[in-house]
Amino acid sequence: MQKFWTYLIASSTVVSGILCMNAAAKAEALPVPATNSEQQVNNSQEETVSQVTSVSQLSDVQPNDWAFQALQSLVERYGCIAGYPNGTFRGNRALSRYEFAAGLNACLDRVNELIATATSDLVSKQDLATIQKLQKDFSGELVTLRGRVDTVEAKTAELEANQFSTTTKLQGQVVAVVSDVLTNKTVNNADITGKNTTLGSRARIELVSSFTGKDTLFTRIQANNISSPSINTNEGNLFFAGTTGNTTAFIDALYYAFPLGKNTQVKLIANAGAADDVTNTVNLFDGDGAFGAVSTFGTRNPIYGQLGDKGIAVNHQFGDKLALSLGYLSSTANDPTPGNGLFDGNYGALAQLTVKPSDRISLGLTYINSYNQPLLTGSNNATSGVVSSGENFSSNSYGVQASLGISKKFVLGGWAGYTNSKVLTTKGEVDTFNYAVTLGFPDLGKKGNLAGVIVGMEPKVTSSNVVGVTKDPNTSYHIEGFYQYKLSDNITLTPAVIWLTAPDHNDNNDNVVIGALRTTFSF
Repeated sequence: MQKFWTYLIASSTVVSGILCMNAAAKAEALPVPATNSEQQVNNSQEETVSQVTSVSQLSDVQPNDWAFQALQSLVERYGCIAGYPNGTFRGNRALSRYEFAAGLNACLDRVNELIATATSDLVSKQDLATIQKLQKDFSGELVTLRGRVDTVEAKTAELEANQFSTTTKLQGQVVAVVSDVLTNKTVNNADITGKNTTLGSRARIELVSSFTGKDTLFTRIQANNISSPSINTNEGNLFFAGTTGNTTAFIDALYYAFPLGKNTQVKLIANAGAADDVTNTVNLFDGDGAFGAVSTFGTRNPIYGQLGDKGIAVNHQFGDKLALSLGYLSSTANDPTPGNGLFDGNYGALAQLTVKPSDRISLGLTYINSYNQPLLTGSNNATSGVVSSGENFSSNSYGVQASLGISKKFVLGGWAGYTNSKVLTTKGEVDTFNYAVTLGFPDLGKKGNLAGVIVGMEPKVTSSNVVGVTKDPNTSYHIEGFYQYKLSDNITLTPAVIWLTAPDHNDNNDNVVIGALRTTFSF
């Protein structure tokens, strides 16, 4: 049947070609009644026309003629156009109704021949009988299949009628946490009393929209009342801890991402941007608080915390093994008062080169320049020492992050970070250093599980000549272990323990152990 329709269309092309040539001839010269002598000459010419097999045999037809392709098709494909014995076609000559009828009839006869040839091998009566027999033998299966198709169509129609949006996907997440300090100790001359168990939750509703299929508008609404245990130091903070109550739901993250060329992605961040929105933090345990590590220190290199939350990020891929990330985020971008705003206030600017020589190896080289942006975790001197001086300060931070997959079920990782902060008015500098080694065990006990160990030193002031900011006297170690167990596709349970030796980098402080049980619901 496909051949039949092909030739039926071809016949339409033939007729159209003839009509077009007739119309062109009429446009070339208006018809004038012929004299008897002229009519006799025309009749004589018409009797002497001869069939041609190639358009090249017609000497007065050129490839740049407007009807060349139509004439070529009629001559060479269908063989139903004749030329004059002298090898001309005379395309500009007026076409009589008799000539039109004769040409059309010849072409239609040829098309009929082609259709007859093409349909000679169509389905026979025997084939039809075989098909009818098969239909009868499998009538039960066909009825069942028809019923299933009807059910699928009904469900599809219902989904289309009740879908949330044609451009937006709705997803959500709830993180519930029970935490407590498991020891009764003293830190910085203050008693840290355990057995004060707290329960908090972080709820998120996310709207992921796309208008072109390649862009993303991400909107997140969040409420959070989780608090980190109070241990009189900024070490051991929980990454998912917030500052608002559950009764306060607000627009948290908001950004629009779109491609700029084949290998470049641009992200415009209006609120609550973070390092993982700008670049790859190269840490298996970075699950934004919902998965992986539970502490701020264990989630990513602390130097990333110096970024703001509003601005722009650009990522460019140099093939599969090399990527460049650039970002500028300000925490005062929406404040119009003097000394604030997008470019006159606090900011963090990042540049990172991420190298991935294989699927199992990743390396990140990071530089961050910031203004009035303190570290978020570490000793009190490292996180708030320069800020408490009341001076404006700028910082230059350098970091290296690495991840090495020894096998599919064992990943070795870690990072090191150095920050140099300069006070701009009274002058002075503060040097801060941190590092960590991580051990990851994916799919331990069950596919989708993750066990992890983090051992390192949270940000420590190693030198300072700023008044009011002292060098940390000793070294505190952060030891964290967790086991993320996948109860189902939508629920994970993660018990975790954080052990801080000599908290606040001070041997006079007792060791502190923090316990947490995190449950994550995803939908």
